[in-house]
Amino acid sequence: MIKSIKEYLHQLKNQLVNNDPAIIQDALSDAEEHLRDAYNNALVVYPNMSEEEALAQVIEKYGTPDEVASAYREIEVRTPPALARRKTYTEKRSSFARFFGVYADSSAWGALLYMIISLGTGVAYFTWTVTGLSLSAGLMVLIVGIFVFGLFLLSVRGLALIEGRIVEGLLGVRMPTRPRFSDKTLGWWDRFKNLFTDGYTWSAMIYMLIHLPIGVFYFSLFISLIATSLWAILLPIFQVGLSWDRITSFTIGGTSYQFPDWFTFVLAIAGLLLLTTTLHLAKTIGRWQGGLAKSMLVRKDTY
Repeated sequence: MIKSIKEYLHQLKNQLVNNDPAIIQDALSDAEEHLRDAYNNALVVYPNMSEEEALAQVIEKYGTPDEVASAYREIEVRTPPALARRKTYTEKRSSFARFFGVYADSSAWGALLYMIISLGTGVAYFTWTVTGLSLSAGLMVLIVGIFVFGLFLLSVRGLALIEGRIVEGLLGVRMPTRPRFSDKTLGWWDRFKNLFTDGYTWSAMIYMLIHLPIGVFYFSLFISLIATSLWAILLPIFQVGLSWDRITSFTIGGTSYQFPDWFTFVLAIAGLLLLTTTLHLAKTIGRWQGGLAKSMLVRKDTY
């Protein structure tokens, strides 16, 4: 017989030990919130009921740890991330077909979009984090500084949840869909201490800070590759088809030069190959970025 909510959560985690950490976080958060709320309500409605009886009644309605774990595993099988990589018959195609088949791969385009917007998200995350830390440090001499710092730490968790939604939506990596449960029966000071001492809070904050240099690198690399690819692909149209000499010519030492018309078609083929390689590179880096986000934005609960 389960004697405490902590014991229930520990058993639930053991039941899900081989599943994705993001699934475990969601399952534990859902279970803890439901059990604690239902348990507290039961004690209020039935004040003469013992704590063991109240917990047993709540578990009977919610389900045992193995039942809840089975339900979560079934849900995850039916609703995987939209852009998660799946093995299909296309894996058996020729190398040529796999190479150029990336244009029909939605996960490649999702990863490329993530790389491009990472500069904007990186600037937003970095600015908010640095501003929040500076403001909190400046107000720490006043009692209000503790409240401001607490709200800032909560906002970092909120940003981590938003980033998780972006990562799952564009990179196809399963991320948590809800934040960690916070016991509302605790006083504000205890909740602040839990927030401050939780390693997840600081891991998320570090992620927000390093996302800026990572975003600058991603944006610069892929914008350069895309621009070069498109320039090479469109060069025959501009030079041979439209005769826009001013656009297609280049100057060295005061002398204007132009590629031979036949060579522009060679460059167009090279540009197509470069664009295709860029999409494959985006997929590869996207998998690495998804792993980084999962390692820093998913809790490692120890119930």
